[in-house]
Amino acid sequence: RADVEKFLKENSIRYSLPMDNKNESIIIAQRINLFSSTIFREGLVEVQDYASQQISWFVDPKPGERIIDACAGAGGKALHLACIMKNKGRILALDTEEYKLETLKKRARRASAEIIETRWIENNKVIKRLEDQADKLLLDVPCTGSGVFKRNPDAKYKITRSYLDEIIDKQMNILNMYSKMVKPGGILVYSTCSIFKEENQNQIQSFLDKNSNFELSDAKYLWPSEFGFDGFYMAKLKKKD
Repeated sequence: RADVEKFLKENSIRYSLPMDNKNESIIIAQRINLFSSTIFREGLVEVQDYASQQISWFVDPKPGERIIDACAGAGGKALHLACIMKNKGRILALDTEEYKLETLKKRARRASAEIIETRWIENNKVIKRLEDQADKLLLDVPCTGSGVFKRNPDAKYKITRSYLDEIIDKQMNILNMYSKMVKPGGILVYSTCSIFKEENQNQIQSFLDKNSNFELSDAKYLWPSEFGFDGFYMAKLKKKD
């Protein structure tokens, strides 16, 4: 972080450090194009909402662990996990959209995140082969995005009851199928960028009612009105030995 702060000071870019002073975070206090900067091109930084970063800290990954990020997308959280793990261990980044994983590969190369391996979920066999493999499993599932209306205000007009029901079914299918990748004694973290209880605590309670081999160990909301950043929900479940 010291190298990045030096660059920002030399270029008169206003910034601040978060109140909890997490080692990896710097809050940029003005509108600039970081993507064209040398610190971005050299892989020193990635751009991510501060609330989104809370998910990786909530996972609490340790160097040497095997982490599966099963809804990895373009890999923002996988990259952050690699940073926290000091590039030691293994992160398996999965997604049903192969093109997103291609973007992740490029980002990982730029950041020298050598512990990230990508794998396309081409069919259910990919998940079955990974049964009982993960020390920690991150399921940052598809959602309505109701926690990020600040950045995407038009999205609120696209949410219908039928769309919400479709999302809920998709989330539950992911939870039920992908949770098998957690090894006994391992941790599953479920997260959304939604503030709707139907996508969050209701989903977790429904899952626990049907899966007695998991127990809830922690859960919390990040409310945009209180936190000042995007809205998120996160729950941590432990798989019994």
